[in-house]
Amino acid sequence: MIAFLIAAAALLAVTLALLARPWWRRRGSGAATRRALNAAIYRDEFADLERDRASGQLGEADYEQARGDLQRRLLEDAAENDAPVVADHGWRTLAGLAVALPLAAAGFYYWLGNPAALGNNPQQPITNADVDRMVASLAAKLEKEPDNLQGWAMLARSYKVLHRPEEAMRAFEKALPAVEQDPQLLADYADLLASQNGGNLDGRPEQLVNMALKLDPNHMQSLWLAGTAAFNRNDFAKAAEIWDRALAQLPPDSDDAKMLSNIIAEARQKGGVKAPAPKAAAANAGYVAGRVELAASVKAQAAPDDTVFILARGDGAPMPVAVLRARVADLPMDFRLDDSNAVMPGRNISAAKTLNIEARVSKSGDAQSKPGDLSGTVGSPVKAGAKNLRIKIDSVVR
Repeated sequence: MIAFLIAAAALLAVTLALLARPWWRRRGSGAATRRALNAAIYRDEFADLERDRASGQLGEADYEQARGDLQRRLLEDAAENDAPVVADHGWRTLAGLAVALPLAAAGFYYWLGNPAALGNNPQQPITNADVDRMVASLAAKLEKEPDNLQGWAMLARSYKVLHRPEEAMRAFEKALPAVEQDPQLLADYADLLASQNGGNLDGRPEQLVNMALKLDPNHMQSLWLAGTAAFNRNDFAKAAEIWDRALAQLPPDSDDAKMLSNIIAEARQKGGVKAPAPKAAAANAGYVAGRVELAASVKAQAAPDDTVFILARGDGAPMPVAVLRARVADLPMDFRLDDSNAVMPGRNISAAKTLNIEARVSKSGDAQSKPGDLSGTVGSPVKAGAKNLRIKIDSVVR
């Protein structure tokens, strides 16, 4: 708070100093006269007329008329007394400003700013009434901005959270072009429509869910709703199939995964559907393995403590899906890259159709390739599960 007040005082002092400059000048140069000021004004106006005439913006007849008016006014003003323009109470005006400006600034800050932030009192928590006011303010703004689709979508979700379904449905319809491009908004709208129909997803709710799954086949809420729709019409095999896709995205030991597994088991039991047999190759599909070595031609350019990165890039993407780190002193070495080496959750070796495998000696220890690094590749893309790969680090990155 003290730092803020000091900064505010400094800014105020600078502002007052700048505002006082005219008074400083007047004390040094004497009071200006009305005749001198008028002469300066008329010189400027005559110059403007000449520029407009020269540029063609003012015709000859208009120019002559305007010039005659200026000359007449100049003669009339010249006949008046040459009285001083500046009164001798300028310093009283400056003193008034010095008092009025700080008071006005403080008043405006109290009215428009955040005076509570200057104190040590904690801010009051946002209440339901505050939320209602913010939502009402957004609704009022959107009535003036009917084409603000993102705003209508935000309002729709706000109404849904506040359990105001009728208003939420109207807002979703206002935002429909944006809703149709967003799987989450489609799922939210479908869920709202179903809840208003006793949980029945038949008709438009299921259509919205299917639109969401076309945009994102792995959208969790949409998979849940699609499985529920199939379960409600006694298509238990379809429900189990859809929910299996959702289950594959959950951590195996999580409570959500256990709950969904029980629901899938119930669907299979009701439909007399056997659980699919585990795929024998599934446990081995999420890896690649082989051996990496340093070619004799570049061995002199690598130090024993230089970092070695072994990378797998999926489907030609520049970002690696898996990385293994070693040292030049470890070469030659056998390697295995699997889903446990994933760089980002959800982007695994097992999900890639093809993989490009590379080994690189980094002189800087940075995973980003730089000139002077040494590299080598398998040569051609491979599939997950490939083994006995051979990588020879034999080229210098330029």
